[in-house]
Amino acid sequence: MTVTEHLAPARAADGGGARAARAARRPARRMWGTAAFHASAGLLSLIWLVPIAVVLITATRSFDDIAANGLGSLPHSFTLGGFRQAWVDGGQQQALINSLIVTVPTVLLSLLLASMAAFALSRYDLPFRRALLLLMLAGNLLPPQILLIPVSKLSEQLGLYDSLYALIGVQIGFGVGFYVFVLHGFMRAIPQEIQQAAVIDGAGPWQIYTRVILPLAKPALAALTSLSFTWIFNDLLWAITVLRTDTKMPITASLLGLQGQYVSQWNVIAAGSVIAAAPTVIVFLRFQRHFVAGLNLGAVK
Repeated sequence: MTVTEHLAPARAADGGGARAARAARRPARRMWGTAAFHASAGLLSLIWLVPIAVVLITATRSFDDIAANGLGSLPHSFTLGGFRQAWVDGGQQQALINSLIVTVPTVLLSLLLASMAAFALSRYDLPFRRALLLLMLAGNLLPPQILLIPVSKLSEQLGLYDSLYALIGVQIGFGVGFYVFVLHGFMRAIPQEIQQAAVIDGAGPWQIYTRVILPLAKPALAALTSLSFTWIFNDLLWAITVLRTDTKMPITASLLGLQGQYVSQWNVIAAGSVIAAAPTVIVFLRFQRHFVAGLNLGAVK
């Protein structure tokens, strides 16, 4: 037996021991990696939740408590008077109604028009289809600040200035292009065989749109509903551009007046912020499951 053959079993034993040691270290590294991930995620969650907790605590404190102990001190009182003051005296009730009057029809009309346009552009070979999509995408790339004066002047010439109809029209006009672009991608991924089967069964374009395409695009529509409701409800720029009367302002614009009216009453301002954020949180929680499904569907395309 040669020297090499004599040392081969020892080398194999050493190699096996090294592999066993590496295999034993893998669970430890995995455990430390998992612990580091959870620690980082917990820290980020804490950083995210602390401002929300501060606002909620401030909204339930009295003005005398804040004035005596400071805004950053521990609470020494609990009251819901700030919510009543913001709701009644601060005009949040009418502002919330105005926001819902603008947001709900805008979301419904925008998604209806966008889904119809996306259906036509994705399922039929229309002329200049790509140019239309690029035009809609380019419209969303324009900064809204350069369009404030033209939109204001146009609403005055049309006799819609200082009305909720003007705000609804502006929100629809600036939102449809993006919704069409998103829905086009979802509807285009639907297999053509499904549409062809519906045509064989005698379905027309309207029946294909309402009974085949829209149900299959439900995750995308739910995701866009959640996003569009949040964007429109929280919009401030277009509201102060086409509206002037305080009683017609949506809730985000009314917060500016609330801060000016109660400049030192931080409990009232915090209560008004909580009232303004509540509807969007409710809508997101309602469509959360469909929203996540829409994101997952878009990720695997």
